[in-house]
Amino acid sequence: MFISHNSIMKNSFSKNVREYRRISSLTQTDLANKLKTTQRKVSYWESGKIEPDLDTLIAIAEMFDVSVDELIGKNDDQ
Repeated sequence: MFISHNSIMKNSFSKNVREYRRISSLTQTDLANKLKTTQRKVSYWESGKIEPDLDTLIAIAEMFDVSVDELIGKNDDQ
């Protein structure tokens, strides 16, 4: 079975955004409010149903003080 590079990064993003949110002691609603979006979108990001647009991805990375590469799970080997 072939797993695409995009699905691996999408899965990493979902896990990472959830983990960074929890480390920051934020609820999904808190994060949504800070990003001027909805709790439903945050839930969908964390479940891998949707991905944020580029501007929102950058805002999330800046909020958690990580690079976009870290947030999406891209490492030097990829």
